[in-house]
Amino acid sequence: MEEEEDTNLLLDAINAVNDVFWTYLVIPLLALVGVYYTVRSGGVQFRMIPEMIRNLRGSPERAPDGKRAISSFQAFSISAAARVGTGNVAGVAIAIALGGPGAVFWMWLMGMVVGSISFIESTLAQLFKVRDRAGYRGGPAYYMRYGLKKPWLGALFAVVMIFTFSATFNMVQANSITDVVDNSVSAATGEDPAGWVAPVVGLALVAVVALVVFGGVRRIATVAQATVPFMALFYVLMGLVVVGINIDQVPGVLADIVGSAFGFREVGAAAVGTAIMQGIQRGMFSNEAGMGSAPNAGATAGVSHPVKQGLAQTFGVYFDTLIVCSVTAFIILTSNPTYGEEIGAALTQNSLENTLGTWSLHLLTFIVVLLCFTSVLGNFYYGEANLRYLTTDERALPIFRLAVIGILFLGAVSSLQLVWDFANVTMGLMAVVNLVAVAPLGMLAVRLLHDYRQQRARGLDPVFLRESMPDVDGVQCWDGQPERVPETERL
Repeated sequence: MEEEEDTNLLLDAINAVNDVFWTYLVIPLLALVGVYYTVRSGGVQFRMIPEMIRNLRGSPERAPDGKRAISSFQAFSISAAARVGTGNVAGVAIAIALGGPGAVFWMWLMGMVVGSISFIESTLAQLFKVRDRAGYRGGPAYYMRYGLKKPWLGALFAVVMIFTFSATFNMVQANSITDVVDNSVSAATGEDPAGWVAPVVGLALVAVVALVVFGGVRRIATVAQATVPFMALFYVLMGLVVVGINIDQVPGVLADIVGSAFGFREVGAAAVGTAIMQGIQRGMFSNEAGMGSAPNAGATAGVSHPVKQGLAQTFGVYFDTLIVCSVTAFIILTSNPTYGEEIGAALTQNSLENTLGTWSLHLLTFIVVLLCFTSVLGNFYYGEANLRYLTTDERALPIFRLAVIGILFLGAVSSLQLVWDFANVTMGLMAVVNLVAVAPLGMLAVRLLHDYRQQRARGLDPVFLRESMPDVDGVQCWDGQPERVPETERL
């Protein structure tokens, strides 16, 4: 009993911090920077969707070790591996359970606004990336160091990034895997959740992740490229089947989403403020725009112009928020849920079961396990990239990998509410540190966009060289024509 009271006190303290922090700093900062760069870029996230898709097909350069560098699509897949996971299935369910259907509206709106930030941060990551043996690495820590000339801020971001993704977010992923497996076992046996599930899931996850992460970034990219698109597409198709079966309910669901977003239609006990908070928090956890995470993956791509990867990474926000998250929302809302009774991935599972039957609950368990697994891999890479910013001592890497693996087990056996509430704090802090750098540096990305569009207007495949912007200090790469991989070796 005393332990339970201590946990409740901790949760209350974390929630109090979250309410103030997000209401008065994170949300206003996201909105201001997002709207500002939407205007200054001419609505890049809306006007250049065809270019986003086109650039995913680009071929990579040759890395210094003689192998192919990470391609644009592989870099997109690494970031998608971190994006498409528990945030889409469990995160959306939590937003709806706590904030009502209106949370979905605010998730959509913020996703579209912060698309401009996603473009800015990933383009900056490309501009200020550095070379390594496997190709390139970079991210906010690097554009803070070389672009903003504040290495101490880069170090702060790297520390927060490592803690947020490699620790907190990986705990969330592991916890969600435990949640869906537990629910699936209970459905199969007809009994209450079994106490053995969490430790067994934790040990199994530790074993499988260890096999992958000790193989390096190329193995992460290969696994992500092979699994994320297939699993995400399968989940979307399953969701569309649910929508098709319940097509008569769609107008009412849309009315609930819009009406409860502005308080015109009360659904459950959720107030407008709660809907806004939950929609934006869960949207950020899912699409990661503004947090500075996706640029770590975007910087690894060997492309001929920074804007190419900026556009490719921006497409990930749409894919994640407007497609995958929306599918989850309609699965839940067309099942007439009782708000507040269920929360997390189990709500999505049970909503799917109500429409398609018990088999779909178990199938979703399999999909969530794979999506969360690839999210763990993407989160691991983000942590590794920032660890390399902090130290060049190779002895630190295996220690880091072992620590991440241990944290996964801890997340698998922890409570759902605690890991999610703590994730809100760390991702908010990470976003603030990143936006402090994006706000003053973003006009460099706008200049690069102008250069890209001019070259495209002349019918050229855009190429950027450092000498094209001689007034910009700190650019470490972009000093010559990139070497292309032969056509026969392309992915």
